[in-house]
Amino acid sequence: MLTIQTKTFRELSTEELYAILQLRSEVFVVEQDCVYQDMDNKDQKAWHVMGFKDEKLVAYTRLFKPGDYFKETSVGRVVVSKKQRKFKYGYDIMKASIDAINTIFKEKSIRISAQCYLKKFYNNLGFKETGIEYLEDGIPHINMIYNESY
Repeated sequence: MLTIQTKTFRELSTEELYAILQLRSEVFVVEQDCVYQDMDNKDQKAWHVMGFKDEKLVAYTRLFKPGDYFKETSVGRVVVSKKQRKFKYGYDIMKASIDAINTIFKEKSIRISAQCYLKKFYNNLGFKETGIEYLEDGIPHINMIYNESY
């Protein structure tokens, strides 16, 4: 079971920020062997959804209000520690993120830029593909939309 916390950038402690950057680097840079600039000056605008297990950060997303990333609200940097994926924490952190968007931004429509190999995962959460596949940092992605009315 994850303990979920949602905070603005300014509310994050130094330790929490370090854990976030470490987890994102561990998965997106090292595991996926993708050299890119993770620290993109967007964290300051984002809300950060953190999933802790035994006080260790194992799952994370960041949320944006409409207009800060896409026209719609959005969820990005969805990540779960490799050793913790067998527990399906991706679903827990995404459901918490959808709930946070409904609560914080009062929005029902969410756009994501999803890695293509995760389409089924996002489909299971109610996201639908929109548009065509494209490369982002050398990895195939597709835009997907979640709308509570689907």
